[in-house]
Amino acid sequence: MKKFFKRIGTWIKEKLNLIKPGSLAIKGAAIGLLILTLIVFLIEVIGMSINFKDSWLLVFGLLILVAVTLVSYLSVKLIKLIFSIPPLYKRVLIASLILLTLVRFGDERYIIFMILVFSLFGAGIAMFWKGHFKKLSTPKKVVSILGFGIGVAGIGFLIYFGSIRGLEIDEQINAAKLTEAKVSQIEAPSPSANGNFQVTTFTYGSGKDLRREEFAEGVTYLTESVDGRAFIDNWAKFSGWWREKYWGFDEKELPLNARVWMPEGTGPFPLVLVVHGNHPMQDFSDPGYDYLGEFLASKGMILASVDENFINGSWTDLFGRLEKENDARGWLLLEHLRVWDEWNKMDTHPLFGKVDMDKIALMGHSRGGEAVGHAAMLNALEYYPDDASIKLGYDFNIKGVVAIAPVDGQYKPGGSGTKFENVNYLSLHGAQDADVTSFAGAMQYERIKFTDSTYHFKSLIYISGANHGQFNTSWGDNDILATFKGVLNREQLMPASEQREIAKVYIGAFLEASLNQRDEYLPLFLDPRKGKDWLPESIYLSQFEDSNTRVWANFDEDFELTTISSGGKAKAEHLTVWREGEINMEYGKKGSRAVYLGWNYEKLNEGIDTLWKDGAKPSIPDSVLASYTITLDSISFRPDSTSMLTFSLAESTESSNPKSGGKWKNDNDSNEEEEVDVEQENEVEVEENDENKEEDKKDKDQEKTPDPPLDFKIILIDESGEQIEFLLSEFSHLQRQVKSRVLKIDFLDKKDHSENIFQTFTYDLEQLRIGNPNFSPQLLKEIKFQFDQNESGVVILDQLGITKKINL
Repeated sequence: MKKFFKRIGTWIKEKLNLIKPGSLAIKGAAIGLLILTLIVFLIEVIGMSINFKDSWLLVFGLLILVAVTLVSYLSVKLIKLIFSIPPLYKRVLIASLILLTLVRFGDERYIIFMILVFSLFGAGIAMFWKGHFKKLSTPKKVVSILGFGIGVAGIGFLIYFGSIRGLEIDEQINAAKLTEAKVSQIEAPSPSANGNFQVTTFTYGSGKDLRREEFAEGVTYLTESVDGRAFIDNWAKFSGWWREKYWGFDEKELPLNARVWMPEGTGPFPLVLVVHGNHPMQDFSDPGYDYLGEFLASKGMILASVDENFINGSWTDLFGRLEKENDARGWLLLEHLRVWDEWNKMDTHPLFGKVDMDKIALMGHSRGGEAVGHAAMLNALEYYPDDASIKLGYDFNIKGVVAIAPVDGQYKPGGSGTKFENVNYLSLHGAQDADVTSFAGAMQYERIKFTDSTYHFKSLIYISGANHGQFNTSWGDNDILATFKGVLNREQLMPASEQREIAKVYIGAFLEASLNQRDEYLPLFLDPRKGKDWLPESIYLSQFEDSNTRVWANFDEDFELTTISSGGKAKAEHLTVWREGEINMEYGKKGSRAVYLGWNYEKLNEGIDTLWKDGAKPSIPDSVLASYTITLDSISFRPDSTSMLTFSLAESTESSNPKSGGKWKNDNDSNEEEEVDVEQENEVEVEENDENKEEDKKDKDQEKTPDPPLDFKIILIDESGEQIEFLLSEFSHLQRQVKSRVLKIDFLDKKDHSENIFQTFTYDLEQLRIGNPNFSPQLLKEIKFQFDQNESGVVILDQLGITKKINL
């Protein structure tokens, strides 16, 4: 047989040689291709120079010809070099590139490094094998030893680098801690404390699950499957076939499965549904919220952890994944609520009257965190927005939505982001999240409005040290599901127990406030320091808005810098940055505009390095003092005796002096400065000799000194000219952007991950009047931000207005 195929190959080669072009034909083809290509290119260059009326284009075209000639010669050399690689190594190299690319290292540089050190290690082993090393010449022996040493060291480094937990990042000052002493703790039991109810557990579902006994014969209550074709695309081909084979059903028969933690008693109890996000479907995610189930049920709430593993990812997604399935995740929650409502009304059912259907909350994690927003939106609609043939009309009394490290925008109804109204909202996110690396919950936050007369609130909580997976006991600390999870930097990752304690505190407080009107917990969402006795040590940033908030300036109204939303005016003096623009997250946009304000007093230093050191605050002349002032007009609303001044603020890491260089820099001034610098450097070199090492050490220490948090003065002026002034830090200093490095490779790049995370600030106007009793908040005319506490900085200001005191 082998000879037969060899003869066929020889015959084919002979026939091809009969029509193979000779050297003369190949030479002619090359000359023809070159001449005609040059003609076409030259016509284009000449035509452009005529059309653009610029003869320099002819020179540019000539340079392109030279560059192309050089690249073509170098490319031939490179191709020749590649083909000179021995066939065995070439085949192994290609295979290794493919295989290592499939391993989730998170960065291609690992692959390049591994190919290099593995090759050197293998070559070294071969040289020492069976005495071959003795036969080598001295230069080859040196090269062999050096290469083998690099290979061994490289492999050792990989093992060590992967085994350590992580690396330290530069210290960050917790701005809120600086004034924490004057913040009083909420006088109430910790919202994370277990209640007094005994807890019973059970499951409900189709009773036909092929993979899980608890949803097969182990179910306590049976449910009918539902048709989800309208909400899921691409359950097809090999991937769809395998998914159906694995689960025993397709998108036309989606089961309503859940595990339940219920307080013992007659009820009725509030109902909370929680749904997981995307994760390998064979590694079931719904048991991972057991800590919340036991906790909430002990406090008198029913928690159902919904099983949607059947629409999660699988290895077969390589051949085509489910599409547009995130609205299905939300729709399935509404179908679960429908079942609970039926049971609750059915006097023959054991769960009859157990549920208070006027007290419903939804919680979701990751894709589930987006899905609960979809559920809140779909709940209020009569028809599915992408297909009016699908009737909805659920209209359940959903009081609150909790999104844990959510994604955003994987489903967009009608091509727009999901919006809903008059439902409380809480989103938690961690700075060490290696899966969803941007606070997407902030985007949904911007699209929630309060339009009725009932009290509502929404809050964002950003947590330094928290990751994605530890909110679920099944997911853990491996956010990217890497087999070699040593690529993750986990040095700054908080213990899982602390992260889940934070979740219990905030979720417990949110549900008590939303479902049980426990308003004493509301201040926790405005200021995490109000729960300092309950929360683990970390940097927390919180944004808060309620239905009592009225806004003078949200900067969304137009592109005119001197106008504000409520009809007043804005002006600035001596700012180095003043612009309005979209709020960018690390990935995507927040969905809101704000004003960017920057100042820089470096010119005041005049070589005095200590002017702003160690908390010093020099006197700044009025001629350069930076400020931003909002002036209210006669029709703008005014505060009253219950009002709190409120606004949201974030640091921007952009340059505070953008016109100090680049196109703005004066060349003459630059040359003069450089000459002066050279003279000064020469003088210093003569005088310093023995002090260099000590100064270098000081410089290194200074590099590690964290930037102090930002502070500035706020001045309120009424129509009579009476004023009160106070510092931003009367509430808190402004936190510098929280920096994290979620992958160890980030240290090679010296790359910090950070984004524009806002903190809401509030000030009791009546309390501030103590400084000037003649000041009248009801006659407030001007709000002035005076930047005199830091040498430089850029802040992002949004949602400037008033809100009411929270009555406890």
